[in-house]
Amino acid sequence: MPTKRASTPARMTDRAKEAKAARTSAAAARTEQAKPHKQAKERRQTEAQRAVKRASRPDGAATRQHLLDIAGQVFAARGFADATSKEICERAGTPMASVNYHFGSREALYEAALVEAHRQVVSLDELSALTEAPGDPRDKLRAVISRFVGLSAGSGAPWGFMLMLREVLSPSPAMPALIEKAVRPKATVLLGLIGEVLQLDPHEPAVQRALMFSVLPCIALMIAPRQVQAALLPAVGKDKNALVEDFTRFVMAGLDALAAAHRALK
Repeated sequence: MPTKRASTPARMTDRAKEAKAARTSAAAARTEQAKPHKQAKERRQTEAQRAVKRASRPDGAATRQHLLDIAGQVFAARGFADATSKEICERAGTPMASVNYHFGSREALYEAALVEAHRQVVSLDELSALTEAPGDPRDKLRAVISRFVGLSAGSGAPWGFMLMLREVLSPSPAMPALIEKAVRPKATVLLGLIGEVLQLDPHEPAVQRALMFSVLPCIALMIAPRQVQAALLPAVGKDKNALVEDFTRFVMAGLDALAAAHRALK
């Protein structure tokens, strides 16, 4: 009896299976061949990314400072409530994530801007250099006062002055951090200097009052809007040297009177 030949559909199914198996085998072979190339490409990409990161590290501090400077300008112009991270990053030309990456949050950025604003008035290093130099305490105090008053008479005040004015008029939740990080260390240095001038312990209430009488008017002069000063007291800013000299005389005479009064009480 003759053998029954397989039906046409069955033969087609077998051929399809064989073709599919051949294609799968070829694809697997190509994949195996491509693996070394893919792995080499991935290694090159990884090495390139690491090189970019290594190269960008020195610029990280510069980017942070640039972002801080732009943020200070925006905060000074708009205030903390109305300044947005979006505007700051757009003006700085940095990605939106830059604020969180460099500072952690908009609140932390504002705090850093306040500390930087206080540094623009006078840095702790500069103040320490003025007060720790050898010489008569009165001469060192004159140098400090000259520095402060000279800033108030300068043209083109930095953004920090306006930001400090905003913060003084409307304190934000960052004020305690500003006091601890920027104000208190400088106040400690100045209390020591005033104490030397008065020959009193820096912790004496009289020394604290003397510091307030001496330095706060300087700060007020520095952060007061220039247009207000020019409109009300136009002669003040016309002679910087005279302003420094007269203010120094005023402060030193007051401190002499305080020192004499407290010596009489002992």
